[in-house]
Amino acid sequence: MRIIVGLGFVQHGCSKFFGIPPFPMPLTPLFMVAGVLELGGGALILLGLFTRPVAFVLSGMSAVAYFMVHFPQSFFPAANGGEAAMLYCFVFLYLAAAGPGPISLDARRSA
Repeated sequence: MRIIVGLGFVQHGCSKFFGIPPFPMPLTPLFMVAGVLELGGGALILLGLFTRPVAFVLSGMSAVAYFMVHFPQSFFPAANGGEAAMLYCFVFLYLAAAGPGPISLDARRSA
């Protein structure tokens, strides 16, 4: 799960910075910060490096994204397009609590 979630988040960052796939919104400073966190944080999650603190930060970023971008449109995630942000938030919160698992660079550092 950690690897797939990391790949998904890296894809969000690539979309913002490299246009693969195209990002439909203009890059404001807030979106650029989100892109850096998505690209860098997603790569660290993918590798399982500094997983707990990075996952905690990304969980907060996903919550902020949900409440700033999606929640004002509707209360319901299925109606406001915020399902992915909501799911990322709780998956990252889980990873912050549970850790990266045995197949990670964090596991190799502590062994």
